[in-house]
Amino acid sequence: MLLADKADSVLTLTLNRPDSRNALSPQLIRELQAQLAAADSDPDVSVVILTGADPAFCAGVDLRVIGAEGGWDNMGGAGGAGDAPAGHPWTPIGKPIIGAINGAAVTGGLELALACDLLIASERARFADTHARVGMMPLWGLTVRLPEAVGFGFARRMSLSGNFVDAHTALAHGLVTEVVPHEELLPAARRLALDIASNNQAAVTTLLGSYRRIQNHVSAPQAEIEAATGAAWLAGDAAAGVAADAQAVIERGRAQLR
Repeated sequence: MLLADKADSVLTLTLNRPDSRNALSPQLIRELQAQLAAADSDPDVSVVILTGADPAFCAGVDLRVIGAEGGWDNMGGAGGAGDAPAGHPWTPIGKPIIGAINGAAVTGGLELALACDLLIASERARFADTHARVGMMPLWGLTVRLPEAVGFGFARRMSLSGNFVDAHTALAHGLVTEVVPHEELLPAARRLALDIASNNQAAVTTLLGSYRRIQNHVSAPQAEIEAATGAAWLAGDAAAGVAADAQAVIERGRAQLR
């Protein structure tokens, strides 16, 4: 489900469920959390690249397997049983994570992308928040990080409409830092990763930590609000209908990724 390749102090992690558009299961989330935690303590890793097996980056949570693998509590965040604190898909690490967005990043997949420190996009990348379309609430910090990246107005537009945003529009609004031809995505991400790895790593870690603490001064209370909202939604009657009609929800979303 998750491929790992380490070379020249750069660890590349690839979500590898292409037939499911790399949809997230509890097992995949646990594997991703474990790999990132290991990278954090590995002196031979300076930078992590997160990408997906074509054709998508990540289509979000795979509702078909949530019940079979322990339910929402095992997805992490929002006070669930997973390792991640509220507002995060994984426990934050002290090393930079570059998101190399190779295709559609949708809902939970968009939240994975937003949890990276910076994003590079293939020209094939598309971004959408379809929580409102499928009747769910974000749990991994989307309502904190998306407006931080693109502003509240454009974030509300994405979340309330569920419409897709292409790579160049994402660049214009500050969601990604660069758009490259599809075949150049991983080489471009590796070049950036090696630029970062060539610097004084103590300085990189300290500078990244400073950025994080400044962000958290504002975002941590906001993440708690999102977590409480998501937990209340999951505990209420509105979310029950989504679980009962999971297959129809999935197929509506998958149709947009074909």
